[in-house]
Amino acid sequence: MLDQLIELPQQFGLQTLIIIGILILLEAVLSADNAIALAAIVQGLHDPKLEQQALNWGLGAAFILRILLILTATWVLKFPLVSIAGGLYLLWLAFSYVRTRGEAETGKEKTMTPVESIWQVIPTLALTDLAFSLDSITTAIAVAEETWLVLLGGVIGIIALRFLAGLFIRWLEIYTHLQDAGYATVVVVGIRLLVKAVRPELIPPEWVTTSLILLLFVWGFSQKNPEAPISS
Repeated sequence: MLDQLIELPQQFGLQTLIIIGILILLEAVLSADNAIALAAIVQGLHDPKLEQQALNWGLGAAFILRILLILTATWVLKFPLVSIAGGLYLLWLAFSYVRTRGEAETGKEKTMTPVESIWQVIPTLALTDLAFSLDSITTAIAVAEETWLVLLGGVIGIIALRFLAGLFIRWLEIYTHLQDAGYATVVVVGIRLLVKAVRPELIPPEWVTTSLILLLFVWGFSQKNPEAPISS
């Protein structure tokens, strides 16, 4: 037991701590676009208690899927069909939002009971996080070759998502365009996954995608809802 404690500082050396720090920063940055998308999905429940329950259960399921993806990443990510499926899913999600919003504006929106809504939202949250995670997990693997470090990054990402999504849910009531910006981000990530799978040489530099998402965030926060409650 004493020998293990003596060897522990060697296992957690300066390089390991630096990698952990980089993973924390990466997950915090890469989770922002994911968080706004998840918050936009959850906000459709229109009930704060159900929104928190959906986040807890949905991100719990997302955590399990992330771990499975990390453990099989070196095999799974070799297949372009995985990125294609993820991209198509995200585009379908955005299309469903646009269609539902159009029905709401024309008075044709179908009402759902809270129980039906939350059990539709939970798997949607988990699958959306999984699709968003395809690129972030690839980045984490590039930074840290050891599986346990990548797993640590996945845990950090889920924790960051939980807090960021909760924050974005509150902001969605304040900023008029934020929900649209969230689904626009879903479209950007979905198209990127498809291009990566079909024509990887056409993928724009990472800074281009990041700048585009940043512009969407700026637009999302550009207008406040005058009827929104004042946040403390």
